[in-house]
Amino acid sequence: MSNYMDKLTKAEDTYTFDDFLIKPGLSSIEPKDVTLETKVSTNYDLNVPIISSAMDTVTESDMAIALARQGGLGVIHRNLTVEDEVNEVKKVKFANELAITDVITISPDETVEDAQEIMDVEGISGLPVVNSEDIVVGIISRRDIKPLRGKNLNRKVSEAMTHNVVTIAESSDTDTALDLAYENKVERLPVVSEDNKIVGIVTMKDILERKKYPSSVRDSQGRYLVAAACGPFDMDRAMALSDAGADIIAIDSAHGHKTDIIESVGNMKKNVDSDILLGNIATGKAAEDILKADIDGIKVGIGPGSICTTRIVAGVGVPQLSAISSVADVAEDSGVPVIADGGLRYSGDVAKALAVGANVVMIGSLLAGTTESPGEMTIRNGRKYKQYRGMGSLGAMTGGVGAGKDRYFQNSGSNMNSSKLVPEGIEGVVPYKGKVSQIVYQLMGGLKSSMGYVGAKSIKEMHEKAELVHITSNGISESHPHDITITNESPNYHPRQ
Repeated sequence: MSNYMDKLTKAEDTYTFDDFLIKPGLSSIEPKDVTLETKVSTNYDLNVPIISSAMDTVTESDMAIALARQGGLGVIHRNLTVEDEVNEVKKVKFANELAITDVITISPDETVEDAQEIMDVEGISGLPVVNSEDIVVGIISRRDIKPLRGKNLNRKVSEAMTHNVVTIAESSDTDTALDLAYENKVERLPVVSEDNKIVGIVTMKDILERKKYPSSVRDSQGRYLVAAACGPFDMDRAMALSDAGADIIAIDSAHGHKTDIIESVGNMKKNVDSDILLGNIATGKAAEDILKADIDGIKVGIGPGSICTTRIVAGVGVPQLSAISSVADVAEDSGVPVIADGGLRYSGDVAKALAVGANVVMIGSLLAGTTESPGEMTIRNGRKYKQYRGMGSLGAMTGGVGAGKDRYFQNSGSNMNSSKLVPEGIEGVVPYKGKVSQIVYQLMGGLKSSMGYVGAKSIKEMHEKAELVHITSNGISESHPHDITITNESPNYHPRQ
């Protein structure tokens, strides 16, 4: 006869963020000394350990661009058609390229009037002048046209253009371009090949934009890094995203520890150039099994998100801190990075996730409600809010292309009645938080402070040196502000609900 009581008495104790604190230790490290570089996948590094959730109220191109500029990574959600998701990836890839490759040029034999018309229509202030062999022979700008004061506009471009053109080679970096532009007092630099043929153009605006974000993460061509979500069986979408330039494909599944998913993703890995993150999982055994698919990163978290109801509806999950540590124990020897997905409310939670072995954290609610998150602003009682919903919510299952149904294995057909769906998430609103850059600044400031207390100069040292102490409910209460009415809100702390 079965003894069901054994299932309870033999069950392990598991914990989440509020159950522990990081012990301070002997340190010579100040927060300013800390470096936050980390691996997000086998082939890609970030300058801050943050990636955004692939949710339709969190990440589209604006969020991905903003995070890449700060040194993190955006994961474009998949509640879009393949074409629309590909376009979102391309927007990130083409944002702030140093060299614009789709260059509008003009022939020296065309008229000044033609040049002026092109500039007016395209909204630009200058044109490279190239001969029939695409060799740069000059440049004409509004500054060259202005002295003509509307007269003699029928003269050839060759008569009005600047002949001595400063160009740069394809291999030139930002500093070289900036030095050349300042030295020669020019606003644009044609990019030329070894045989002097035009291949692009760089403007002073583009150069200064690059210098503005020194921590940004870029691919080998100097374009922002971007990730995109894909279903575990959607090979066509995965190949389209890879072809569009997605550096990483994040497999989006509520339960990645399934034999058919492991097999499908293993096959997908062979057909795309992008790195692949697989998840979500919550146990060391799951990590052992999914690593057989030759993946590049593991997403950990079943049910910890603020808008996820999986643990209540299905009664399934593992408290997040225990889930992270159990997966990290297995993944460490393989060299495959661990992404802690969900359950983070404060910068201290980020520190705890890294302390137990995570390489990166994936966040949703902390980024929802920012300027760069999708969705319209609403005003309630004089305060600004933006929509936030789980991908297992009824709205996500029935809106867009219904990616939530597939994610939670309920994709029985496009005409499935909403009353037949079993949601594992909710919909709501979150207060407007301002720009993503400020959120990242506060989160990373708290993380650096934590690493200073530990004496860890890098995330690797955080893994090695951090020790945790288990606390009681009284310890949790003591940790939060108490015996006071808060009158001025802090940018990095909100009271527990």
